[in-house]
Amino acid sequence: MDDIRQKLAQIDKQLAGRNFHKQIIGTCPLLFVAAGLIGGTLLQEGLALPIPFWLILLALLTAASVCFFVLRRFSNYCQYILAYTAFACFICLGAVRLADFYRPESNDIRKLTADQPKLATIRGLIVTEPRITTYSDWKFARFMPTDPTCSFYLKITEVETINGWSQVTGMVRVLVSEPVLDLKAGDFIQVYCWLDRFKPSTNPGQFDTAGYMASRNVFIGASVKIREGIELLSPSPAAFFTRLKARIRQTAERALLGDLPGEENGRAMLQALLLGYRGDIDSDTYRAFRETGLLHFISLSGMHFGILIGIIWWLCKTAGLMKPARAIICIIAIFIFLMIVPARAPTLRAAIICLVFFLSILFRRHPNPINTLSLAAIILLLIRPMQLFEPGWQLSFASVLGILVFTGNNSSFLRDKIFGRLPASKTQRITSSKRLMRKFADKVILLFSVGLAAWLGGAGILLYHFYTINPLTCIWTILVFPLVSLILIFGFFKMILFFILPTLSIIIGFVAAYLSDLLIGIVRHIADLNISQILIGRVPPTLIILYYCLILFAGFAYFRRPLIKKVICITALSVVIISLGLTKWQRTYRDNLTITFLNVGHGQAIFVQLPGRDNMLFDAGSLYKSDIGRRIILPFMDYNGTNEISAVVISHNDIDHINGIPEIVENCRVGRVYANDDFFDKTDQWGTAEFLRDCLSKTGFEIERLDDGLNCSSNADIKILWPFEKIQYDEQLSDNNKSLVTLIEYAGIKILLCSDIEQFAQNELMHLYPELKADVVSVPHHGSVNTLLPEFLESLNADILVCCCGRDQYNVINGKDNRTRQARLYRTSEDGAVTVCIGKDGKISSDSFVK
Repeated sequence: MDDIRQKLAQIDKQLAGRNFHKQIIGTCPLLFVAAGLIGGTLLQEGLALPIPFWLILLALLTAASVCFFVLRRFSNYCQYILAYTAFACFICLGAVRLADFYRPESNDIRKLTADQPKLATIRGLIVTEPRITTYSDWKFARFMPTDPTCSFYLKITEVETINGWSQVTGMVRVLVSEPVLDLKAGDFIQVYCWLDRFKPSTNPGQFDTAGYMASRNVFIGASVKIREGIELLSPSPAAFFTRLKARIRQTAERALLGDLPGEENGRAMLQALLLGYRGDIDSDTYRAFRETGLLHFISLSGMHFGILIGIIWWLCKTAGLMKPARAIICIIAIFIFLMIVPARAPTLRAAIICLVFFLSILFRRHPNPINTLSLAAIILLLIRPMQLFEPGWQLSFASVLGILVFTGNNSSFLRDKIFGRLPASKTQRITSSKRLMRKFADKVILLFSVGLAAWLGGAGILLYHFYTINPLTCIWTILVFPLVSLILIFGFFKMILFFILPTLSIIIGFVAAYLSDLLIGIVRHIADLNISQILIGRVPPTLIILYYCLILFAGFAYFRRPLIKKVICITALSVVIISLGLTKWQRTYRDNLTITFLNVGHGQAIFVQLPGRDNMLFDAGSLYKSDIGRRIILPFMDYNGTNEISAVVISHNDIDHINGIPEIVENCRVGRVYANDDFFDKTDQWGTAEFLRDCLSKTGFEIERLDDGLNCSSNADIKILWPFEKIQYDEQLSDNNKSLVTLIEYAGIKILLCSDIEQFAQNELMHLYPELKADVVSVPHHGSVNTLLPEFLESLNADILVCCCGRDQYNVINGKDNRTRQARLYRTSEDGAVTVCIGKDGKISSDSFVK
């Protein structure tokens, strides 16, 4: 009977496929509205047309649709006209909403702040709980002025001018350079600060803070040096809801974490799983969840809402309440839970879907899942249209849509292939054990099908934004799903029983904490297998579009001859796979040399991609930017599709050249780490060299002494020109004058990396190598004119000069200098990351990330 039912269902689906267009219009009308809003937002972001244009177009479309219905000449196509008219009209509305979202009010704080920092006194309302950020994961934090900082969002109301206080509007992000413990959401404060605009990213792959803030309509940041720069004013009556929300959140956090045993990592995991706050998860655990593709478990979504609402529904049912009463209580619970958790796209999407479901119970209606998902997209885009460009929003909706579209097909296919091949006798009786095994197998297949469907929906977005493919995510999902479900069940029960049976709540907390630690251990172990992730690097958007066209075609297109569909799908899939394979191959096995001078502020990080597959990193440090290993260098490597470094070369032990190395060694595959003899000098004044050696030794690395050259499989020649052995032990020389000078030669082109050498070393190099010329030169000591010999750059006669410097660094050479007029000069502080490519024919090309 099961086989007959499956065949009948398949026939019904094929017959429905012929009228699929009509079926979508009849059952999912909001899909056209959501698609229109998305299309309008994309068009406005790309074209930036004025609002009147869209309003005129909207009026014409409305008038045309009215004419169609009045004349009634197309009555047979009425539903089609209505659907596509709505689609076109909402394109206009989506564009208008985005343009209005960007348009500041006349007294917006943006208009009062120029491109340069401005000293100001502002007043406003704290709208988020102040968050204290530590740098415990950054090894070299102890050597830097990096005390814990505090940040929060401030809804600004007034700014002090020469004529007194003026009314302003807008939101600013306040950053205090020390912990603040006596402020909370809802406080009305006065701030003495520096106002400045957020700077866009200046390196490939780096997180774009300015873009992220702009998507939230926040363009200005306020910097406060000390707590005394903030004055607490009288509480504002308008802050009642903010204070209420903060108090509810604190109560929920106390109910979950109060008297909770376990390690800090386990507590942080519980807080992420049940309350949605991931900031306390350590970087290693977060990386493990990301590499295994299980990051969606620590992002509040439909699964978390489903379990919470399921518990409340069961409790209400046990208490004898009828369905309408249960639905009302669940709706109230949803609103309370939304006041506790962060307002992220997956959370809001899940909340809207749950609300629609319970409203359908109250009004005795049957909701359509795709229609409900479309409604959630419409609401969120109308609230904040820039969510459309955020990875979290895209992944949330794409994954759920994938589940709705592909789960049934995946499950039917797997059941047919697995159970259809199992031998069975018609006379054989099915025992209870076999029946249980069959049910268990059905659940596993269903879980795998859901995971596969979600992966199909989100794979393209993950590849585009995070440059990776996680093909084993479905398997890992089956493995950890039961454990995550148990943690959520015990965790939510603990929070509920905390107010009723506190002793039982503590016992449940022990179980939840133990399961949380177990989950972390399992995910880390899976990540350590190093088989979960394929790093591709940046891919063109056209390839992502082709992929989604393929899966939509596979999910919705129907042919009388299935062979035609199979041929089309196999062809498109082959194009996608071959394109990804060629991209990965070209980035792994190169025939040119590419050197990238990353912008790390006052510091140095030079990434060299040699011909073949060797990569080398010359220094990794910054004087003022924190944790550049994780924030700049590793994202750049992901962007380029590489997670291997053949050698890390340390020029000298200044902190602005080495404080990012430990995180790089921990998070990617590094062959060796080299330094010259002076690095091992026992008179290490600041202790930075010894500290770095200790950090690396804990991960199994020993820093090796560097000879005159670096051995690599590439046909590029790498030589160490400076310092000599006798110079290295000269205690009268500064560390800068003992830093490495490296010459890289390929296809007749020479690249000279001068590190921090000063005038003495520059003069010695000119005497030791009188014929030395270089086509590309990293200017010594970050381009400082105070330590640069006037004739040194002239003698090199370079075509390209690069200064690895910071915005706050003065006395840096510029294009007006006589020594640089014949060369193309780049400064990373202004140009961002600078990339120089040398082809196998000796041709040089250069480009900067900031245009």
